[in-house]
Amino acid sequence: MNLIFVTFWRTSLPRGLPKRLSTTPATSFRSYCDHRTPVETTPSDAKRPNDGEVVRVRFAPSPTGFMHLGGLRTALYNYLYAKAHGGQFVLRIEDTDQERFVEGASEKLYADLKWAGIEPDEDPFKGGPHGPYTQSQRYEIYKREVKKLMEDGRAYYCFCTERRLELLRKEALRLRQVPKYDNKCRHLTPGQVAERLAKNDKFCIRFKLHSKGDEFQDAIFGKIVYFIAQQEGDPILIKSDGFPTYHFANVVDDHYMRITHVLRGVEWQISTPKHIQLFHAFGWRPPQYAHLPLIMNPNGTKLSKRQGDVQLEHYRNNGTFPQALLNYVTQSGGGFGRELLEITAPQLPDLVRLFDLKKINTNSSRLNPELLKHFNRAEIRHKLENDSVAAEGIVREVTEMVRKEFPKESKQLQLEPEHVREVLSWSLPRIDSLHDLVRGKLSFLWVLPKPTKEKIVDTDILTLLAKNLSTETDVPEFSKAELSRFIKTFAERNHLAFEKLMKALRAGLSGLQEGPSVPEMMEILGREKTVQRIVLATGRQK
Repeated sequence: MNLIFVTFWRTSLPRGLPKRLSTTPATSFRSYCDHRTPVETTPSDAKRPNDGEVVRVRFAPSPTGFMHLGGLRTALYNYLYAKAHGGQFVLRIEDTDQERFVEGASEKLYADLKWAGIEPDEDPFKGGPHGPYTQSQRYEIYKREVKKLMEDGRAYYCFCTERRLELLRKEALRLRQVPKYDNKCRHLTPGQVAERLAKNDKFCIRFKLHSKGDEFQDAIFGKIVYFIAQQEGDPILIKSDGFPTYHFANVVDDHYMRITHVLRGVEWQISTPKHIQLFHAFGWRPPQYAHLPLIMNPNGTKLSKRQGDVQLEHYRNNGTFPQALLNYVTQSGGGFGRELLEITAPQLPDLVRLFDLKKINTNSSRLNPELLKHFNRAEIRHKLENDSVAAEGIVREVTEMVRKEFPKESKQLQLEPEHVREVLSWSLPRIDSLHDLVRGKLSFLWVLPKPTKEKIVDTDILTLLAKNLSTETDVPEFSKAELSRFIKTFAERNHLAFEKLMKALRAGLSGLQEGPSVPEMMEILGREKTVQRIVLATGRQK
């Protein structure tokens, strides 16, 4: 078997290794598993994942694009579980699928996690004691481990072509059977294998599944029994291009990174028996598995990475606060009791304290966009009222946002810090994000309206109104209720139609046909700015 295995590694060198794998020269790749070369090992009887009592979890995305809400929820729940038990949260990049690899995606995933406040303890960027944390840098480990399975008779060469596999699939479908590999090459003799290798036939390496039922305890779904060999043939460990499959690399990495608990989407539950068989084949103890229910769109369809409105980038660009987004995903799948609902604006320490794996639902749940609006408003209020540093940051953010949105009006923008704070306090029940403050109906808050040529009411009337509003004698309290009362009285006293006066005031205050009520606009603008705008509408200087 050793001689055959040497031939495998010599003939399976992937042609044109990507630049990011150039740290493993071709000569080293060929000679690494030569039977004459001592194998560098990490003992297979090394401390197993569950022996140390320290909880270690991992978030292991593929760098294939942007993170969406499903990935964020998985990362968050892993983080919460680790921190609730004094453990470590590991980020591992699973980039063995070369066809789906997207340049820069790993860095983007890492940036998204940091933005959300879910910072890993160990990752490809800061490192750690169990790295490398990127699978494309761990090929020497996979080669060493697959060699053990080959020598133990738990893995074998498969020379079946893509054409044969496709014919098997079509025939199974024709017979209304489950399409699966028929394990043909499992029965090849050593001589037949040597002959095929000598001819440089293309091959992969498969794992021998046993036919018994696999039973495991899912921390969320309970006892699971699955006869995986009835549903699929022997799975591939090493692909024909020499790269490991997700299933093989995943198991090897979970062992050597000392992962004790795996929290992942329920779509991976069907693969768990296969992973457990691999653990047992190596003589390793599997981690504890917990499968999270699916997050669904509001209409009941599955989330997709291709949906722009479920990507973190979408929420980040639309003014959603990270904590609001975390609170939003906690509403999809459970994990918390009623105590969380009693907190208006939960913070990350609250989520860590209240997270309970036993309270995660087994049913999938739909997103409710209205909840995101609620949590974002609550987060704005929390920062303004409870964190002076964060409040100052929001004032600066809004100021810069306004300047960027209205560059042509830069000289007349009303951005005094006190005015910005008053606007924020007034707007909390009316906006879903800070971005709403510079959109459409609320643009009047910052920009003086352009004088209109339309003469709705007499200029002298507006001048008199401005004079009355400027003194506390006529309007002692510049509030919505008091202003509403005063404007009605003023219209009656001057024999002016109330509707016409309101139209003139709306034009002078905002230049918009729609928006908040006139008394409401006056209240938020304040006495001085309201009078200034009415005078501007008359065309006269105050």
